[in-house]
Amino acid sequence: MTLVLDFLLPPPPDTWSQTSSSVVHKPISGKSAAPRIIEPVGPHFHAYARRKRHNRTFSEDERHLAEEKASRVEMEEEVELEEEPEYYSQLQRDPKDWKTQDHYAILGLTKLRYKATEAQIKIAHRRKVLKHHPDKKAATGGLNDDAFFKCIQRAFDTLMDPVKRRQYDSVDFGMADEDTNVPSAKASGDFFKLWRPVFEREARFSNKQPVPQLGDINTPHNEVEEFYAFWHNFDSWRSFEWLDKEDVDGDNRDNKRFQEKKNRAERAKLKKEDNARLIKLVDTALSVDPRIRKFKEEDKLRRNAKKNEKERAEKAAAEEAARKAEEDRLAKEKADADAKAMAENAKKDKEAAKRVIKKEKKTIKSVIKDNNFALPPGSPEASAAQVEAQLNKLDSLLEKVKPLEELEALRKKLEAAKAAGNLGEVFEGEVKARA
Repeated sequence: MTLVLDFLLPPPPDTWSQTSSSVVHKPISGKSAAPRIIEPVGPHFHAYARRKRHNRTFSEDERHLAEEKASRVEMEEEVELEEEPEYYSQLQRDPKDWKTQDHYAILGLTKLRYKATEAQIKIAHRRKVLKHHPDKKAATGGLNDDAFFKCIQRAFDTLMDPVKRRQYDSVDFGMADEDTNVPSAKASGDFFKLWRPVFEREARFSNKQPVPQLGDINTPHNEVEEFYAFWHNFDSWRSFEWLDKEDVDGDNRDNKRFQEKKNRAERAKLKKEDNARLIKLVDTALSVDPRIRKFKEEDKLRRNAKKNEKERAEKAAAEEAARKAEEDRLAKEKADADAKAMAENAKKDKEAAKRVIKKEKKTIKSVIKDNNFALPPGSPEASAAQVEAQLNKLDSLLEKVKPLEELEALRKKLEAAKAAGNLGEVFEGEVKARA
């Protein structure tokens, strides 16, 4: 069999020799030889690969690993962990009843619980082992009873296993009283001090991280809505597998299937109850959250402001319409008054013009009458027939002379003719001109 390696093997030690250190048990048969693929796995290969990668010798690699281990131990020792008192009820626990024991209390991690780190769990376990190891008790003359030590080991094994620890944290018995300590809707006190620890405890069960914080009275409206929306749609990893009941007859397949079915049904029931509990908790917090009341009042003020603004706008529009109507009324009244005044003035002017025309005609008639009815000079006093004829001519002339200006011009012309002594001639000329 031909073996091909893609790396160089380390040189053999100086004490090795081909003749004394090797033994041939059986020759390799060419017929039975077949190629095999060798996979580089295992702790020895990993150690070789580590040395090869960092270019270390055996001694250098061992020293480096020792330094890393010492550094981890120092880091663990630097972790501060408060000592907790041990109670008689804990020390007398039956290790067979491990499913209901408080693992955190057994290790002295009551205050930390699900917040405890791996380093803190290791330190707490080391302390308990040094104190309660059966050999330690026997050396000090105590009773060599390993019951509590088994409880310690069970707690350590459970909390160091990520899967088992999550299952246990899902139903942590030590948190039961604290989980039920939820403020009621009538609880007095600061809302945020009362409810912030509640949501922080529940946040540990969320599949979605990070979980929104409760905030304070100044948290914006959208963040508060996102907070309650997150909790109303909370995605919990609680599975309640820790509470599964084990099959008494472990060899009976049917019993196992039946018990598993019952366990699944019980988990679903507990999950449903827990979801209902959480929804009730969130609804209670929402009902007493002072920010919600503040947002409602602000929203009401905004709506009232819009309503008041609308009312003010409508009132302003009505006032503007009334003002415009009043202005139109006043303008109409003024226009009517002006029209009436103009009509009265026109009437007065017309009457005045009539009076002037009447006066002018009277003056013209007087000029004609006073000058022998405009007969030719040297004529005897006009007879009745002549008077009537002349007056008819005068009336006909005055009927044809309409404008006041022409009437005034005619009067002046006749007066001038009177002064010149040719009134009759001018009068006859005017009558003929307008015949």
